[in-house]
Amino acid sequence: MATQDNNRFQAIIAHAKEYGFVFPSSEIYDGLSAVYDYGPWGSELKKNIRDYWWKSMTQLHENIVGVDAAIFMHPTTWKASGHVDNFSDPMIDNKDSKKRYRVDHLIEAHVETLSKEEGNVLIAAMDKLLAAEDFAGLKKLIEDNKIKCSISGTANWTDVRQFNLMFKTEFGAVAAEVNEDENIVYLRPETAQGIFVNFLNVQKTARMKVPFGIAQTGKAFRNEIVARQFIFRMREFEQMEMQFFIRPGTEGDWYKYWKEARLQWHLSLGIPAEKYRYHDHVKLAHYAKEACDIEFEFPIGFKEVEGIHSRSDYDLSQHQVYSKKKLQYFDNDIDETTGKPYGNYVPYVIETSIGLDRMFLLILSQAYDEEVIPREDGAAETRTVLRIPAKLAPIKLAILPLTKKDGLPEIARAIMNDCREDFYCFYEEKDAIGKRYRRMDAIGTPFCITVDHQTKEDQTVTIRYRDTMQQERIAISDLRALVKEKIR
Repeated sequence: MATQDNNRFQAIIAHAKEYGFVFPSSEIYDGLSAVYDYGPWGSELKKNIRDYWWKSMTQLHENIVGVDAAIFMHPTTWKASGHVDNFSDPMIDNKDSKKRYRVDHLIEAHVETLSKEEGNVLIAAMDKLLAAEDFAGLKKLIEDNKIKCSISGTANWTDVRQFNLMFKTEFGAVAAEVNEDENIVYLRPETAQGIFVNFLNVQKTARMKVPFGIAQTGKAFRNEIVARQFIFRMREFEQMEMQFFIRPGTEGDWYKYWKEARLQWHLSLGIPAEKYRYHDHVKLAHYAKEACDIEFEFPIGFKEVEGIHSRSDYDLSQHQVYSKKKLQYFDNDIDETTGKPYGNYVPYVIETSIGLDRMFLLILSQAYDEEVIPREDGAAETRTVLRIPAKLAPIKLAILPLTKKDGLPEIARAIMNDCREDFYCFYEEKDAIGKRYRRMDAIGTPFCITVDHQTKEDQTVTIRYRDTMQQERIAISDLRALVKEKIR
């Protein structure tokens, strides 16, 4: 099976907390399972990833615009989309420990104890049973392979059953006393439906012509049976989705286009291509014609980061039925076959959906490095560094006066004031310069400059590059342009 490095994964988790990237939520109250807060540098990195995606989708595409839909939606939305009836996962409980497992997670955990050949056979059998929704067969598969609960150590299992993942809450000031369902709304389990219900609003006001896309980022909520693996699977998370509306019959070509385009977006961050792979879905969602995942090789193995789905006209057609409002597009273009305009139709959709939190973890996993550095005395030390792409780094430039006197802090502050409008800068004067370099390495800051006594003489500073640790003197007047070029 895929190589795993749990020690590295645990080191990344510890580093993320120690250096202000991710904290357990409500930690002073012992935390809340599978809920996390982003710290000073985590919130900045998350924002930079979001902005990079948003720019690539909207600013760099003249036929893609954005929306920011509300988290609360009319409850019929989720009936129309199929989430009320279909948004569930097969689960199983151990009767002795009372611990609940998602069936695929339970089997996948067991696969990691097997040889590659045995694991592949078991996964193939599981996929086939999941696709057929054969719950009795899944239970038999678990029993035949003597898969045990990690807590009780027994194989005393309940039957497999479905578990809906949506969170419910009450809407309004007073709870309904007669009909409890009247005030029920859901926390959205995905951001896509906010795009679909606004299809005509956006198409008309933005004067969009098919093919065109609507992008959105925002929070989503899923009551995962087993939320695990740090921020990889959480109950509150953020998505970056784009729904691309197309003429029926062109979905095959557009699916291939976005499948390749999205992988190229990942590679534009300088991440090696061998760290990625496509995984075509065996079991398609109820709305899908084709679907695949872009998977990344995390320390915990290859895992899904982004999905590309050919959704047909399912969503708009369903909302048309349930709302009794037409969600059609009139296409003036001439059909070469008939010589007439294509006319009215419900567009098909290609979806690209990426988890922002998973992308955050991907960046940390790829960037984290423990590098052994020889010293002049023959010994060695370990440098912990985050090689975050400069365009995404939380802090772009650290400004470090060599001493706290002789006018050096004043020069450093002036440099910071000159640069901070263009990129995030950080000022620090505490501790020896070597210790400050190490802190900036651990946060992922690509450039540090040292203001020293020579600066007062010739208006130059020493710039140090994170990845190579090489240093050079540059003029203060050239500094801002150099950093802007490197992070472009």
